Amino acid sequence: MSQSNYSVTSDRFNAVLFDLDGVLTATAKVHAVSWKRMFDEFLSKHSQEHHIPFIAFEIDSDYKHYVDGKPRLEGVRSFLKVRGIYLPEGSPDRSTEEDTVYGLGKRKDEIFHSILQSDGVEVYETSVAWVCYLRSQNIKTAVVSSSRNCEAVLKAADITDLFEARVDGKVAASLEIAGKPAPDTYLKAAQLLNVIPQRCVVVEDAISGVQAGSAGGFGLVIGVNRNNDAEALINNGADIVVTDLGEMLQ
Repeated sequence: MSQSNYSVTSDRFNAVLFDLDGVLTATAKVHAVSWKRMFDEFLSKHSQEHHIPFIAFEIDSDYKHYVDGKPRLEGVRSFLKVRGIYLPEGSPDRSTEEDTVYGLGKRKDEIFHSILQSDGVEVYETSVAWVCYLRSQNIKTAVVSSSRNCEAVLKAADITDLFEARVDGKVAASLEIAGKPAPDTYLKAAQLLNVIPQRCVVVEDAISGVQAGSAGGFGLVIGVNRNNDAEALINNGADIVVTDLGEMLQ
């Protein structure tokens, strides 16, 4: 598809809603590595305890299809279900050493923060350039992320002021609304901006994210092909796929 047919201009759209990890910042890589490290440690221990072969967590398949873009606990549940592993939910107040859904989720978060602290936050400059251009055209912008670390990442990247609304994992939990692939968080962002979905653009790099955009009836869903999965993004709801958001400035 030619993106010339999908130009984002103020006569067609009033707002653009951005995912964070993998769209604005390169923290998707950090998340993927964090998930792999956590799950591989758990799976190794699980295989020894149950005398079954160890099968590693694969970023190219497991992360993309079962974890990427989803709220953290849902990512844990989704992957474990595929492996036929059932753990108790546990409690957010208990130790990260416990093999529970909450325990694994907290372990992943600890690894993520450790890597973030040591390596910092990489920003996609072309994405930020497009955000600035949109704002210059009086098009509203918001961040919609499943991550509970969204606010911290925005601050570390120094791009908080570029967005008029933020609906992240913490906000979704407090409002008790479903995360991606449900469209609820995107719909909430549109509501906060006082813009109808049909006048909003959704920008996502995750399969669950484009599914959310498609399910919400948004005017345009842009897939960002960071992981060589353009076909999957199109098949799951993206109207157009770009390799870099700098293409939207052309």
